[in-house]
Amino acid sequence: MDKRHIAILGSTGSIGRQALDVISQHPDLFEVELLTANNNSGLLIEQARRFKPNSVVICNKELYNEVFEALDKEEIKVFAGIESANELVKGDNIDIVLAALVGFSGVDSTINAIKSGKVIALANKETLVAAGSIITALSREYGAPIIPVDSEHSAIFQSLQGERCRIEKLLLTASGGPFLDTPHEEIMKATRHQALKHPNWSMGAKVTIDSASMMNKGLEMIEASWLFNIPADQIEIVVHPQSIVHSLVQFTDGCLKAQLGAPDMRVPIQYALSYPSRLDLNTQRISLPELGQLTFRAPDREKFPAIDLAYSAHKQGGNMACIMNGANEVAVAALLEEKILFGKIPSIIEQTMARCSFIASPSIEEIYATHKEAMAIASTLV
Repeated sequence: MDKRHIAILGSTGSIGRQALDVISQHPDLFEVELLTANNNSGLLIEQARRFKPNSVVICNKELYNEVFEALDKEEIKVFAGIESANELVKGDNIDIVLAALVGFSGVDSTINAIKSGKVIALANKETLVAAGSIITALSREYGAPIIPVDSEHSAIFQSLQGERCRIEKLLLTASGGPFLDTPHEEIMKATRHQALKHPNWSMGAKVTIDSASMMNKGLEMIEASWLFNIPADQIEIVVHPQSIVHSLVQFTDGCLKAQLGAPDMRVPIQYALSYPSRLDLNTQRISLPELGQLTFRAPDREKFPAIDLAYSAHKQGGNMACIMNGANEVAVAALLEEKILFGKIPSIIEQTMARCSFIASPSIEEIYATHKEAMAIASTLV
């Protein structure tokens, strides 16, 4: 495997930090060319000093001087603003773009990277949720492969390697989050603190809240539909509390094929960066005798209405999933700021979906406008 040159969009977030840990284990195979961060200037400076990228971007322009002065003697180019990140991903010095920005903010940079023919290691599920038809069409047009980083989609991607049999169904596994066995009335009154207590995974706040509401499974269902060209009615969500089976593929001969492993996001991150090679990784090894048993059950859709909202949005098509995603971003931010209780999130999403302007075949400009409109409507409902 030749050395690969990597851009990490969102290097100070959970995925970005774990990606740099993977890269540090294989310095002969990976070189960091670009790091970007929104506000965490201190960690960005620390990462830049260690990995010596060609360029860094601090998206909050008010922090530019701090980063520039800290790296002035490091021979590292320093830029400010998301616009700079959107341009730098086009560079000829970059082979793979790890898209790990949170939320809708990752769409522009991903599109620019696709149009430059880069390999996209996609950790930003909202990009495909909001603009799946546009993104996948551009990927085909520009010959820019999209390799999933989400553990569930990576599991499906790995399970499909070498297969020629048609897919009958995809099964996305869900931990169930912190409220799996919590009564519905208690979920409605849950706080930010309770929702952030994920039992298995260490993730950023937005993803952790989405896991608690199971909106993450709705988003992943839509993402899987676009990634693998599978209708939503052939994608099943299965609760698997142990988080060992990361997802499964059922083929038309009735066989199920799964990818198993410890709940460690470095595994799908490394596979996306090294594909089709597998590399050594100092991750936990699972012992099946110690596990004893793996359990599965159907999700409680009354307790977790976000699942049906996602299926409904994807079935309606057009810009509806973008509307749903924008409303969810606002609702999650409101919970994290302790402006609402956890139970209000689905209501805000549903009402925004009912009020926002529907467009059956949106352009990318209309997707941007939809996102703004949905966020504005959702904000009035907080």
